[in-house]
Amino acid sequence: MSTFLLEVGTEELPASFLSAALVQWRSRIPQSLEANSLSSDSIEVYGTPRRLAILIKNLPSQQSDREEEVKGPPAQAAFKDGKPTPAAVGFAKKQGVELDALEVRPTDKGEFVFVRKKIAGRPVAEILTELVPQWILGLEGKRLMRWSDGDVKFSRPIRWLVALLDDAVLPIELVNGSETIYSDRISQGHRVLHPEPVTISHATDYVTILSDAYVMVNADQRAQMIQEQVKSSVQTLNGYAQIYPHLLEEVTNLVEWPSPVIGRFEAEFLNLPTEVITTVMVSHQRYFPVFKAADAKELLPYFITISNGDAAKSDIIALGNERVIRARLADGRFFYEADVAKPLESFLPQLETVTFQEDLGSLRAKVERIGKIAEQITAQLQLEANQRHKIQRAALLCKADLVTQMVFEFPELQGIMGQKYALASNEDAEVATAIFEHYLPKGADDILPETLTGQIVGIADRLDTLVSIFGLGMLPTGSSDPFALRRAANAIINITWSANLPLNLENLLAQIATDFVIAHNDKDKTQLIAALQEFFLQRIRTLLQEEKQIDYDLVNAVLGENDPEYTQRALADLLDVRDRALYLQQIRNDSTLDNIYETVNRSTRLATQGNLDTKQLEPTAVVNPELFQKPSEGALYSALVDLEPETQAAQKTRNYQLLVAALTKIAPTVSNFFDGPDSVLVMDADPQIKQNRLHLLGLIRNHARVLADFGAIVKNL
Repeated sequence: MSTFLLEVGTEELPASFLSAALVQWRSRIPQSLEANSLSSDSIEVYGTPRRLAILIKNLPSQQSDREEEVKGPPAQAAFKDGKPTPAAVGFAKKQGVELDALEVRPTDKGEFVFVRKKIAGRPVAEILTELVPQWILGLEGKRLMRWSDGDVKFSRPIRWLVALLDDAVLPIELVNGSETIYSDRISQGHRVLHPEPVTISHATDYVTILSDAYVMVNADQRAQMIQEQVKSSVQTLNGYAQIYPHLLEEVTNLVEWPSPVIGRFEAEFLNLPTEVITTVMVSHQRYFPVFKAADAKELLPYFITISNGDAAKSDIIALGNERVIRARLADGRFFYEADVAKPLESFLPQLETVTFQEDLGSLRAKVERIGKIAEQITAQLQLEANQRHKIQRAALLCKADLVTQMVFEFPELQGIMGQKYALASNEDAEVATAIFEHYLPKGADDILPETLTGQIVGIADRLDTLVSIFGLGMLPTGSSDPFALRRAANAIINITWSANLPLNLENLLAQIATDFVIAHNDKDKTQLIAALQEFFLQRIRTLLQEEKQIDYDLVNAVLGENDPEYTQRALADLLDVRDRALYLQQIRNDSTLDNIYETVNRSTRLATQGNLDTKQLEPTAVVNPELFQKPSEGALYSALVDLEPETQAAQKTRNYQLLVAALTKIAPTVSNFFDGPDSVLVMDADPQIKQNRLHLLGLIRNHARVLADFGAIVKNL
């Protein structure tokens, strides 16, 4: 068994590419080995700013021999009068077998010629020589570059290759125009701490030899060391560190041998909002802030940076970092003081100079649309005047901070600065909070607005974007969603669910789409509304399955499968579709669903033979007791009369337990109707009796449909 080492040495890689490359190799290389019938005990993927490496342990020296079955031409073309034709001879020759090795076998499409042939396993060294260039050049990333005069594209120029199978160099070449990179056993240590090349004698020595050259190739170990270094450093300052996961990952991928450096800045900068200081540190300088307490609310005038240089020169490194942070914070202070000197409302005219989208006008125009949609929502919710005023004020000001100097310089602070500037302008506290809340932090879809004002403005903003972009025909396709419309729709649904807002999304979409069509002189709104409805139904389906963990068939049951009644109902009442799905999952988990499944489904299957309207629930309106011939019919009729008020109450209160309890109660009566001593033949020869009985079963179906389409539910999933 052998160990294989591959190291691709490069100029300093971007941290984002390094992260993506490690993920790709961890997925693709095991698949590549498996596709080539190679197994191993472990595959370890390493990466630093100057290298990507993989160590594969316990590889076989050779593939196992295997048999392969190959399908050839149809038998009638391969043989004539029992003799092989040129087609058979050519097939045998191509497969490297004698004619007597050909077999004729029947298939779904007739008889064909087959051959089973043995394929000798190839040496692993030969296979790896072919695979390695594919592994390297198959890596994907943004802004790949060419260098030298060749066509090879990679994130940064490749400078060396190490390829060892145990202690032997595996001959691999990467040709890039007039330049060829040959594999060897020579690697490079840390650029500063060990500038001399290092020689790797055996693949298994890789991690140790690189560590001796001040390169920690294991990213997880570097991340752990950085966390320990930061925590140890802040203890000397009597402070607390906030280890932001994204910052930790980025810093880990920027250093090969981490060492902590403590820096400080003037305490006078602490008068700036904490978010401004931490944004400068984290997003722009990749520093770890130091807080007074574990709640991470109040800062100390220190920071921790992770150096990739000589720890003995930490003081010099700290001075350089301090000069940079001091300049950045001075800029921040200037921007903040200039912005806060004016009311937030005074920035509104500048929104007219910023284009939201070429065909949709300026940000100021978008603000006007947000205000109109917010008013439509508040009308639906029948909110009182004071609340409506707050919502309109927040809608008016929600984008104003985008043209402030601070947000122009630090876009990450949108919403955050809007809230602070609103408070400084003596706006209502809920209005200020809503300005912050109507945004959702990137990558944090679980953080939702808590104030009613923030919820409604957030929904209005996203509805405007969705309808407008859909109206221009720019729908998401596959993985392409440049306007993040899926995320916007998810947010609308999640905000509605989280806040229990009784919104009629169907009406809102129709209203907003109509306004869009009028504004853009588009005559056809039907197609736009249909596309929006389908898009939202897809998002509801996805959220119910992935976030609410509802079984797929139960989601089908509440949304219906090509059933307009359920489609309309889901969009008209998002809370209802959520509650019905959650309740169905609950009664499946506790087996209550089993008590009514057969009763409802049997009735439903037969009810399709009738013509009863699916919304009819009242027995007295559609069933004639004078046509009853058996006591079981009268018993079922009486049970349905008693069921109607329970169903009506369940609909009104969304307490579907009432409905299920009532359906459970009448289950024996239905069973007696079908199979009891006085059971009936539903499909009676008399058309009136037949219709009467089908109406009884149709009513059972209709009552159950108040909860879900039971025909979509899979038994004993």
